[in-house]
Formats: sequence, C-alpha cells, structure tokens
Amino acid sequence: MGFRPFVYRLACEHNLAGHVINDAHGVRVHAEGDESSLLAFERDLVSRAPEVANVYSVNTREAEFRSFDSFTIGASDDGEPATAGISPDLPACDECLQEMLDGADRRTGYPYINCSACGPRFSIIHAMPYDRAATTMRDWRMCGACSVEYHAPADRRFHAQPIACSQCGPAYRLVDAAGIDAGGTDAVAAAVARLCAGEIVAIKGIGGYHLACDASNPSAVETLRERKFRKEQPFAVMARNIEVARETIRLSPEAEALIMSPERPIVLGPRLMQLPGVAPDAHEVGVLLPYTPLHHLLFVAGAPPRLVMTSGNRSSEPIAYRDDEAGERLREIADVFLVGERPIARRVDDSVARIGAAGLCLLRRSRGYAPRSAVRMELDSPTLALGADLKNTIALIVNGEAILSQHIGDLQHMETREALAGTIDDLLAMHSVDRDELQIVHDLHPEYHSTAKALELHCGRRIAVQHHRAHIASVIAERGAYRQRVVGAAFDGTGFGDDGTIWGGEFFVGSIVEGFDRVGHLRQCRIPGGDAAARFPVQAAAGFLAASGIGESAIMMREPFLFPERYSRARGLLEADVRCFASTSAGRLFDSVAALLGFTRESSYEGQAAMWLENLAQKGRATVEMEIPFAGGELDFRPAMASIVAMRERSVNANAIARAFHQAMAEGISAAVMSLANEHSVDTAVLSGGVFQNDLLLSEILGALERSGMRVWTNNVVPPNDGGICLGQAAMTLSSR
Repeated sequence: MGFRPFVYRLACEHNLAGHVINDAHGVRVHAEGDESSLLAFERDLVSRAPEVANVYSVNTREAEFRSFDSFTIGASDDGEPATAGISPDLPACDECLQEMLDGADRRTGYPYINCSACGPRFSIIHAMPYDRAATTMRDWRMCGACSVEYHAPADRRFHAQPIACSQCGPAYRLVDAAGIDAGGTDAVAAAVARLCAGEIVAIKGIGGYHLACDASNPSAVETLRERKFRKEQPFAVMARNIEVARETIRLSPEAEALIMSPERPIVLGPRLMQLPGVAPDAHEVGVLLPYTPLHHLLFVAGAPPRLVMTSGNRSSEPIAYRDDEAGERLREIADVFLVGERPIARRVDDSVARIGAAGLCLLRRSRGYAPRSAVRMELDSPTLALGADLKNTIALIVNGEAILSQHIGDLQHMETREALAGTIDDLLAMHSVDRDELQIVHDLHPEYHSTAKALELHCGRRIAVQHHRAHIASVIAERGAYRQRVVGAAFDGTGFGDDGTIWGGEFFVGSIVEGFDRVGHLRQCRIPGGDAAARFPVQAAAGFLAASGIGESAIMMREPFLFPERYSRARGLLEADVRCFASTSAGRLFDSVAALLGFTRESSYEGQAAMWLENLAQKGRATVEMEIPFAGGELDFRPAMASIVAMRERSVNANAIARAFHQAMAEGISAAVMSLANEHSVDTAVLSGGVFQNDLLLSEILGALERSGMRVWTNNVVPPNDGGICLGQAAMTLSSR
C-alpha cells in the first residue's frame, strides 16, 4: 500500500539518513539523525500513515551508527519465514481515476491503472515479501516511462508493484462465441453496447469474474436468473456513483461512509425504488460502488446506471477466476466475455455488509477485508481453524495475528471443497507454517466436510469445538476479552450439540478461558426429515406444531395455509418416529412460522423463509400479542404456535402476526438473558449466530437489554453467521476445558 515510499518521504522530511526495506516480518527501517527528528519520525509513522494502512505495532531499538549519506529504499529481504500481513485489494484512488479520464494523460482509458495507494494486492500476490516478481504482474516488464515513475521517490507510483500502462502492461479484450470481437479501448465500448442491448456480460474483475446485466431491464434479469439457476436469491447492484446509490437504497451517514470506504463492500439498505426481479420478496437491496478502473470505464462509456453485478458462477459454485474455467463454466450463461490479461492468483468474492442496530454487521467478509488480521491472539503454536460447512472461512493464527481467509462458500459442493483445500495450502505456504507444529481446530460435527478435512491434514494436534460455543467465542475474541464472563445467546439453524442432538437456540454462561456451560435453550422438538426441513419450511412446521400439541384442523389442510401433501407426509414421519431428529433450532422455528404465514414452497437459498418472514414483519405493526416465555431453562415456543394458528384461522393480517412473533421472540430472549445474568452475576451479554442477522429482532433485543443496564456485544469484525465461526474456534483453544 505504498508504505515504504511513505517512510522514505517522511524520513527525508525529518532530515534522516538510512534505509527502509520489506522483509518477511513487515517493514524494517534503519534511521539516523538527531534525537528530536528521530522521535518525531517515530510518532509520524503511525499518526500520518496512509489511510489504507494498518500499523499493528512499532518496535524500536538503538542501532549501530553506520554513517549513511542519504535515505534510500532497499531491496526486500525474503530469507526468513513470513509473518507480515498482506494488504487487501484496494479500490482505484481519485488521482488514478482523474488520470484515466483526463484525455491527455498517457494512461487515459487504461483499465489497469494503479499507484502505490490503490489497486490489487491480495488477489495478485504469490509469495511474501510483496514485490513485483512475486505477483501475477511478473511477466510484464515496465516500459521506460513506467520505470522512471517506479524509481522516483517523489512519484505516486514509487515502488507501486502492479504499475503498468497501455504500452507495457496487460489489456482487456471482448470475446464472443466467434472469437475476439474487440480489443483495447474498443472492448469496453463493445461491452457497454451489449449491456445496453439487454445481454449478459461476464466481466473479469480483481478477484474473479462477475456476471453483469442492466438491473433496470426485467427481461435481462430474468434471463440471468434462468441461466444461472438462481431462482429467487437477491442480486447485488453496482451503482454508477454515490448519487445513483442514494436513489436506489436508503443510506444513513454511516452506511454511506461504509459503501465509500476502502473496503468497498456490497451494502444492504432499504429499497427506495423497484427493480423487478433483482431482489424479490426482500425489503433490502445490496448496492456497491465501482472499485476497479474498468468498472468506472464501463459507466463513463454509457453503461446503464445500475448493473446487476453478481458472482461469476453457476448457483452455489465458487466464483470463477481463471480464464479457462470461466469460459467453460459460464459459456451457457454469458453472451460475451470481457477478459483481462492479468492473471488472478486467488478467487476473492465481494464482501457484504450493513449498518444495523448494533453498527457494522459483516454478512460476508472477503474482498477489501481479507486477509487483514482480525484480532491479536497469542497462542503457543500456529493454529488453523477450519470453520463450519456453510459460509466457510478459515483462520490462521500465527505470531499473534488472527488472519482470516476470504469467503470460501458452502462445502456441500465438490468445487468449494477443492477451494477450501487450496486456501489452506495457500495460507500455510504464505506464512511458512511448519505443519509438525500446527494445531488444527474443527467443528464438533463428525460428518462435516470441514471435520473430514481436518482429520486428513498433517498436524501436531487436533481440537474439536462445539459450534455454538464458537459463535459466542467469536464475539469475545473480537474484543480480546478472553477472561470476560458473559451470558451468551447463540441462535442459528443447526449445529451438532454435546448430546448428539441438533442445537440452534442456546444460552451459555462462562468465558473463553474457563469454558462455557450450557444453561438454557429453546424448547426441544422433533424435526421430520432432518436437513430436508431446512429446504421445506412446511416440514419444520409439522414438527413444531406436533410439539405444541396442535393437531390437524380442516383449515390447516387447505392452501395457502400449508402445503397439504408435504405436511401430511411430515406428520406421518412424526407419528411413525422415522427420520425425526431432536432439535432446539431457532432457525427452524422461524421457518415454521413463515410456513404458517404463507411460505409453503421450497426455499431456493439458505435463510430465505426467515428473510421472507422478517420482510412481512417490517411491513406490519404488532397489533396482536403472543408470548414465548422463559422458565426452567427453556424458551417455550408452544404458546406462540397456538396463537399463530388461532390468528390464522381468524384471518388476522399476516404482517401483524409476523411482527408480533418477532416481538415475542425478542422479549423471550431478552428475559432469558436477564434472568441468567442475574442468576450467575454477569453484566455482559453476547449475541451471535445467523438468526441475529435479522435486524428487526436484534434491534428489539438490544433495546430491552440496554434498558436493563446490561452491556451487549455482537459481531462487528467477523460475520455473526458461520463465516465467523473460525475465529471463535481458534479462541476456544485457550479454554482450560
């Protein structure tokens, strides 16, 4: 990120001599000068560091005086194992964009323009330290003009490793079924013409391919859904600029700062306009701004102001990032390919975030954030945490830093499991980890793919950590409060419990160091069909209704109350006690309520029914009441289920029922947390798990707990869903039991 040039300029400003180099541990400086100048230099290293830099520590000691005549930037030292962090990929800076659009600059229209303050990092690096020879730019030799800039200390491109121009660097070309259609600057114009004509364009970005189309063209959006086999899951929208983004979703000042931040995530916000087919049944739309020079060139060339910009893959597969695999996997989806010549070293999806009731909530931590260290964590040996099977990410803790991988995906797909294996090898090699010293942490579930991977890897030690304890630990690890006693609520869809049943609505008391005792849970019920109940909410509803003592009434066997055939089969499984699994899953409870209120179809993506239910609740007011009481260590859903059935039979408005259910859940969880906190003399509450991505639910719980005087912690650095599990797993290795 141009830290050595920054150090050089700072040293010259303070009249110091010496040198600065990259080594495997970070940036190393030898500085000579008078005492006041050295002290000012040390202070400014942190206080004036580049905005995108993260200075984790500054270690200073006296050095032998060597009588340097000047200050220089030295060659990198790659003779030691790497411990230094790798920068995330950075968005194009304003200065580069101005040059690119100048018309008179030699880099006008160049889609790979960059400088020491912007451009690719993580997605192009092969090895540490970060030098051109260790990146995917190594095959392009700088022309004379670029070389002058690269070696000029006062230049913005001083030691900018990906530096290039149209004379010496990679280019883009447009490729269709007949071969190359256009090259150079004509490729961008031709791609824009295809987008405006309603076609689907595969665009090579920083961390992989995107599939793009005009977000305002319902026919193009529907075609993309059909070809990608993505039935209803929302698409992200790239807005031409911040003004277009403001017209598309409601942006608070905090959300606007997030969408314009160096991380450039997809930001979820309440929709302000209709974009048919883009985000069906959702009250929020995900919007991001252009972050590569190519994105800006597309809009300047006349691309529609809002583009669907979704990962270049078939539904559920990893994003394609190699040209050959993109051509193979996307050829039946895209009408044309906008292909860049610079190779991508590793796939990196876009990050997804929102500003919610508890501030920043990362839903997917990837480009812009990965592989930045999440927290400091002092462990006795290098530790690799393999996360969970859904929304998989992994963490490597080495030399006190918890380094989180980019989003990998759902491990039920072979391609994603291959991506996991590659990411493991990548992280361990990048940081020169000795596998004999490595400890591996994995989920307690014996049938998880991540568990199987942990068991086949060579290491010095393996540790299994229960899923929901890892959720709670992830929040505490973010704050480095490993001895802090808390009452924790971990609510999600599924996790293997200590007793071999399916957990998902759990209360714990304890700390990371002493361990967490399970002290309460959602009332257990039998779920027919196991994992299939996550895809068919009606099956989950059959289990919760049976556990509530509610039989089949005439109205319940008619559309649209429940889907009669599947519901009847599920009740039959319960009566025969065949393929029924004991569970405390809060996620399945939300699915069940969604089914009772009209979501009777199969879910086409994870969490769809619960999101549909939250959308209903957002549109309603709690004009009716229901109760989910906490007593004897159990959060009892039965009164609420009885109320919902009775209200449905009286034709009470579904929006009002959904809102009342959210309120009852919030009151029940809050009452449970306050009761347990009082019983165990704890003043800090922790909330984690995918259910707490529901911002309406979270908002009401936070209000109740904060009014009681409790301190409440949620995830802000890693996702509350399973994407944050790996951090909690690693932290739990500090537990004494």
